[in-house]
Amino acid sequence: MRRRDALLVLPALGALAACTSLRPPGMNAGALEGELRAVVEDPEAPLASLQVLAIRSGRVAYEGAFGRRHIADKDAPDLPATRDSLYRVASISKLVVTLGVLKLVEAGRLDLDADAGSYLGYALRNPHFPDLPITVRMMTAHTSSIRDDGGYFFDEPIDLREVLVPGGRHYGSGAMYAKTRPGAYFRYTNFTWGIIGTIVEKITGERFDRYMDRAVLRPLGMAGSFDAAAVPVERVATLYRKRKPDDDDGPWDPKGPWIAQVDDYHGAPAVPRTGPSYVPGRNGTRYGPQGGLRASASDLGRVMRMLMDGGTLDGVRFLQPSTVEALFARQWTYQGAPSGQAYEDLPSPKMLAWGLGNQQFLDVGGPGQGDRLVERGGFTAVGHLGDAWGLRGAFVFNRDSRDGLVFLSGGPGFDPATRPGKYSSFYRFEERIMTALLS
Repeated sequence: MRRRDALLVLPALGALAACTSLRPPGMNAGALEGELRAVVEDPEAPLASLQVLAIRSGRVAYEGAFGRRHIADKDAPDLPATRDSLYRVASISKLVVTLGVLKLVEAGRLDLDADAGSYLGYALRNPHFPDLPITVRMMTAHTSSIRDDGGYFFDEPIDLREVLVPGGRHYGSGAMYAKTRPGAYFRYTNFTWGIIGTIVEKITGERFDRYMDRAVLRPLGMAGSFDAAAVPVERVATLYRKRKPDDDDGPWDPKGPWIAQVDDYHGAPAVPRTGPSYVPGRNGTRYGPQGGLRASASDLGRVMRMLMDGGTLDGVRFLQPSTVEALFARQWTYQGAPSGQAYEDLPSPKMLAWGLGNQQFLDVGGPGQGDRLVERGGFTAVGHLGDAWGLRGAFVFNRDSRDGLVFLSGGPGFDPATRPGKYSSFYRFEERIMTALLS
């Protein structure tokens, strides 16, 4: 979620030894678990926890969990990660939110190409291009010209109208609007998903998390929620990093203690994100459409199987086949940096193509660059990545072979930047996990 990639300067085209797993037919479980355990327990680069799922030909072939979902501060025992542990899955949430948006499209309640302001009840315009409407399609494809520079999560009393409309009390300098034409420029953004959440609330009259529970999560048999207070605390995986205590954005400290970053609810329950006076449709950022879903790899595997099967899960239709095709229709492809134009935020150049709320992986590889998912290459995919509060994760699959993977890692005990990937812009531990799951 904290990763903010723009157009890409690339060629145009010690952990607890706990493990729970579903033994896979037709896969070398011993070798796979050995490699995954080695990643988690690497003495120089440990992970707090890891939860994984692999799908072969549209069927779940392997599920496993390693490490600790909660690391005790004092004398209480550590708690192992299990297959039903719930992680804050960061930006993988965006793909799940897109399913909720498309359910409204199928119901005739939302038009992806309509002026988004017609749903909000006020004008949504980039002041540098006041005559051009901004649409939900643009926002799901990260081409709306809205960016995160003005923030993307706002306190409950704030109405986003006061943030988005010039002259509003929270508009500031208008830094959220890039000087680029809506629909023409890709900039990975979190704020637009809070706007989408607001539109969902306006249309449905429901709190965002409750709509997602009713329309998406429960129909797909998912156990998680966008409301952390609704998640059973005994299943929550706390996210960690080894940093200096009391310095969340400070330097890494690989020899120091594990520091909880988010979802440490074992000492106190989650605080509700809104109060009883909350008015849906004013501030859809509150329940984290950009990255606040708590879910397991198993939950996300149900989403993946539904998409692999053209909108049907276990014989029950969730989306129409044409809607699934629209979801994956290419909205943006990197074509090379225009001469003389500067681009910002290029710490991890890996986004080369985009659909509606999903990244499309073109298998471009190179040391420290590109979107290649597995070492051997040859695996193109669709899906989404997650990166926030120590979590790194991926939800990716090939639509033709119906092979895919989900991994959710609970936080590194080292500075990942010191161990870059060998053949991609992923970190080396991510490369090892994905290659193992797709071998």
